[in-house]
Amino acid sequence: MGEAWIIDAVRTPRGRGKKETGALSGVHPQELFAQTINALKDRNGIDPADVEDVVVGCVSQAGEQGGCMARMAVLAAGWPYEITGVTVNRFCASGQQAVNFAAMGIASGMQDLVVAGGVESMSRCPMGSDKAGLDGHNRHLRELHPLVPQGISADLIATLEGFSREDVDRFAVRSQERCAIAQKEERFAKSLIPVTDLDGQVLLERDEHPRPGTTLEGLAKLSPSFEEIGKYVQKGDTLSFVEKARRVYPQIDGVRHVHHAGNSSGIVDGAGAVLLASPDFARAHGLKPRARVIAMATAGDEPVIMLTAPVPATRRCLRKAGMTIQDIDLIEINEAFAAIPLKVMRDLEMDPDTVNVNGGAIALGHPVGATGALLISTLLDELERQDKTTGLVTLCTGGGMGGTTILERI
Repeated sequence: MGEAWIIDAVRTPRGRGKKETGALSGVHPQELFAQTINALKDRNGIDPADVEDVVVGCVSQAGEQGGCMARMAVLAAGWPYEITGVTVNRFCASGQQAVNFAAMGIASGMQDLVVAGGVESMSRCPMGSDKAGLDGHNRHLRELHPLVPQGISADLIATLEGFSREDVDRFAVRSQERCAIAQKEERFAKSLIPVTDLDGQVLLERDEHPRPGTTLEGLAKLSPSFEEIGKYVQKGDTLSFVEKARRVYPQIDGVRHVHHAGNSSGIVDGAGAVLLASPDFARAHGLKPRARVIAMATAGDEPVIMLTAPVPATRRCLRKAGMTIQDIDLIEINEAFAAIPLKVMRDLEMDPDTVNVNGGAIALGHPVGATGALLISTLLDELERQDKTTGLVTLCTGGGMGGTTILERI
């Protein structure tokens, strides 16, 4: 098996996922991703004709994000029509999975130059745009696995793990504080590209979701987001979402609702792209690598609690790499909800000082299909800034899955 090298990674700023006020809400998602791949082309001097495939993660593949986002973005970018594209959906890990698939193609020897990443315009294609619901409206599946909304799953994790409202709020404040420092010191500058309209006017140069100055006292005033939906009974069912969770986890008396808008990931628009090459191609074309992909893994976990699978995925990935968590210098855990990184850090005995050192999705936002690729670019930049060697990215996803990727600087 050969190696897959990461040559470069770029991302857009994250714009608020609101049609009225989001700076990127006027940009078609195809155009958003097209700008990232053209940035890779321009920064690295590659000939697009050499790119063998473009792999894109996208979750809500409907409407403007339907019709094979990857292929349409390639055409929107003005790249040769010979360049193919494929779109993948592993829920919140879709962008990461796109990069992993590209790395697999290169490491296998079947491909030499691939672009991968993700995009999500949550202002234009809100979650649920594909109308699949929690379970594709499959009554049999619902009887086997009474799935609940992710917010209920996050509150269920907090209940089982004993995380208090103050615990999750304190983590959220830390995310905002770290992000504020990172923005002030321009730690994101290497990967960030400005987004423009079709006339070339700059629309956004800086992430617009962070809320610097967030305090525990301020967060304490926010009402739980998922308490009411926990009482909801789906059409044709007899149990509410919380009652379904208790059916699977009878050891709890109820679900403690601790998550709210301030300690959950923000709804935003964004895109990111990664350029991967084989060592032979890179050397022949004068491309300088930034990192190699050491290992990758996915794993599933119980689907009602849903968001715990980064733990088994990371354990599997570390085994494949022949490493322990102590061998990892920096870690990015997607902050879908505060309870998830708290549990992952506890279960895997991670040093909190190595995790999400520049904040995470609670501060920056979570453009679901793109986030995995964005975390890879953030991790690479920070490894280089600190002159560290190894990094790990892990994300939870809908349906009870997790994905983990380990990188090593070259």
